[in-house]
Amino acid sequence: MSLLHVTLILLTLAGNAYSQVTSFPSTLKVKVFADVGANVTLPCHFSSKDSQTFGSRIKWIKVADDEALNQDVLLSMGLHTKTYGRFENRVSLETEGGEDASILITEVTKDDSGTYRCDIANGMEDAVQEVVLEVQSFIGVVFPYSPHLGRYNLNFDEAVQACLDQDAQVASFDQLFAAWEDGLDWCNAGWLNDGTVQYPITKPRQPCGGSNNQPGLRSYGRRDKQMSRYDVFCYISELMGDVYWLEQPHRLTFDEAVQACIDDDAEIAKVGHMYAAWKLRGYDRCDAGWLADGSVRYPISRPRKNCSPTDAAVRFVAFPDKDQNSYGVYCFKAGQSGAR
Repeated sequence: MSLLHVTLILLTLAGNAYSQVTSFPSTLKVKVFADVGANVTLPCHFSSKDSQTFGSRIKWIKVADDEALNQDVLLSMGLHTKTYGRFENRVSLETEGGEDASILITEVTKDDSGTYRCDIANGMEDAVQEVVLEVQSFIGVVFPYSPHLGRYNLNFDEAVQACLDQDAQVASFDQLFAAWEDGLDWCNAGWLNDGTVQYPITKPRQPCGGSNNQPGLRSYGRRDKQMSRYDVFCYISELMGDVYWLEQPHRLTFDEAVQACIDDDAEIAKVGHMYAAWKLRGYDRCDAGWLADGSVRYPISRPRKNCSPTDAAVRFVAFPDKDQNSYGVYCFKAGQSGAR
C-alpha cells in the first residue's frame, strides 16, 4: 500500500474520530456573505503569532443543529489534505503554512449556507473558530427572450442587441444558475454572455433533454456566434421607475398604445421593465397589454383561475397584428417608486 493511500486512510480515520467530539473550547464567530456561483473565503486564524499551520491538524466541519448530522468539509494534516462529499474539488486551504487556516469555497450554492467550524490542533495550542456563511441570490431577474420572428432567430450579436432593447443585458452563467435555483424552468436554449448556449430545467421531461436526466442547466457548449441562432437569456438588475397599467376607455392598437403612454408623460414599457416589476416588486395584474417590442403580456405574482392558475409568471400572449385593437397598454415612467 502506497504512502499516499496510508495517509488518506489516516486522514479519514482522524476526521471520523474528530467529528465525534461534543465539547469545544469557546469559539469566535464571524459572518461572511457570498453570491450564488461566486467564490468565498471562510477565515480562520491562529490567535498566537508563534503558531504555524504547518504540521497542524486543521479540521473544517459544516455544523448542523444535530451534531450527529455535521458534514465533514476538509481535513489537513501536514502536507496532506482531504475534502469530503459535495465539497470535494471545491474546497482548498487559502494558504500553505503561516498563521492562516482559511479555506476557499468555489462555485457557491444556496446549500452552502450555514455555520462552519474550524478546529486547529498543533500540540501547543488548540483553536476553534466558527464562520456563518450567508449565500445571497443575485438581486435581479433573468428572463428568456425571443423576438417577433419566433424562436431560434438570434445570432450572438443580435441577442446582445435584443437584451439592450429591453433595458437589460445578456445573462451570465452564474445569473442563469441562480435563476434556475430559484425555480426558472425553460425548454428553449438561449445565448449567455460567454458565448455558450444553455437552458434551465427544474422539471425533467422528454422534450427538454430527457425525462431521466437530473434537473440542472442543459448546455450546448460554445456555438458559432455568427452562424448559430438561438433565443437569449437576458438579465435586468433593478427597475429605475414605475411600471403601470394605463386606464383607457377603449382597447388600443400598438401605435395608439405608444401614443397613450407618451400623452401620460411616460413611455410604453419594455419586456425587461415588466419582468423587473413582476419579480422584484411583486407586480400582479390580470390584463393583457402591449409592450414596446410589439408583444402582449401580463404579470401574475398570485396564481389564480383565469389568470395563471398554477405558476407566478409573466404570461406571454402573442405578437399580434399591430393594427389589432384588442389590448390595453403597460407604461413605464422613470424615477417613480414602484409598480401599480
